[in-house]
Amino acid sequence: MTSIPTGPDSDLLRDQAIKRLKKRRDFHAHLLVYVLVNTFFVVIWAAINRQGFFWPVFPIVGWGIGVVMNGWDAYRGEEFSEQSIRREMERLRPRG
Repeated sequence: MTSIPTGPDSDLLRDQAIKRLKKRRDFHAHLLVYVLVNTFFVVIWAAINRQGFFWPVFPIVGWGIGVVMNGWDAYRGEEFSEQSIRREMERLRPRG
């Protein structure tokens, strides 16, 4: 079992962990709504005209792109390093 760090860094780690857990929880809610709503669209399509054009493909693909991007943001685990933040600040600093 690993120990949890204490001190000033532990508050920063805790905030980062909470932020990441919230993103993952929100992604799971987004994914659930996506599946339920698009299943409802397919059921409507099947009940009305199963032989007709499969119009649910538009919300499935369009919204699916958003779900994938949301999942990527929640699970990619990429945090900015202090070095990259300082480098970007230096780049943005006005030259005088």
